[in-house]
Amino acid sequence: MNIEDHFIQTQQGKVFVKIWSPQNRSVHPPIILLHDSLGSVELWRDFPEKLCSSLLRPIIAYDRLGFGKSELRLALPSLKFIEEESSIYFPQIKSALKLDTYALLGHSVGGAMAVNIAASDKDCDSVITIAAQAYVEDLTLKGIIEAERLFQQPQQFDKLAKWHGEKASWVLKAWTDTWLSPQFKDWSLQHIRDLTCPLLAIHGSEDEYGSTAFPEYLVRNSSGPAQMEIIEGCKHVPHKSHTNQVLSAIQSFIEEKST
Repeated sequence: MNIEDHFIQTQQGKVFVKIWSPQNRSVHPPIILLHDSLGSVELWRDFPEKLCSSLLRPIIAYDRLGFGKSELRLALPSLKFIEEESSIYFPQIKSALKLDTYALLGHSVGGAMAVNIAASDKDCDSVITIAAQAYVEDLTLKGIIEAERLFQQPQQFDKLAKWHGEKASWVLKAWTDTWLSPQFKDWSLQHIRDLTCPLLAIHGSEDEYGSTAFPEYLVRNSSGPAQMEIIEGCKHVPHKSHTNQVLSAIQSFIEEKST
């Protein structure tokens, strides 16, 4: 397996990108990973490598601006930050990497971003969401409030700073201030209705940031073939806690889509 690190210069700043490629050149389109609200390339841990080995196709992950190794952002994201990843930021990543056909895999808010991107770009041939939110539930807000309280403890905040450095406070505020804003409470993933490529929605039955109503909403409202995989006894990070089950579900989905 080959692993490469890159920085892409966008109009808004430098973005860090990491690429895992099979040893033998793959004829399959790459899968682009979109991280969660506190995530980064490195926080995917060994999942991209396992995904690359399992599917024998390139895996590409990037830190959104303000996260991980990407350039610092001063202003907090707008309330339309999910849609803006599709309209402003991802097109620049796609262009710089010279992507043609590709697939998307997004965790949590990255899943919502993946749906928006795929709904507006027919070059995306499939979407996989993991623990994606579809709207704002009371459970979502409860989980964020509890996490915000937890990160007030220095030892917990230090864990966040390990991955984001001086950007850690911005990362936390970008999540909590946006999702807890009264103006954001009516947000929903409306562009799911414009999605026509195949969709797999993976969700844990015990997800502390959203019920299984979320994947049900995605599958019900997608305009293309869609299916969901509910993992029993699983919380918000299935790809870490139930890695083999997630890899198996993705493998089956990819194989079924190709037939």
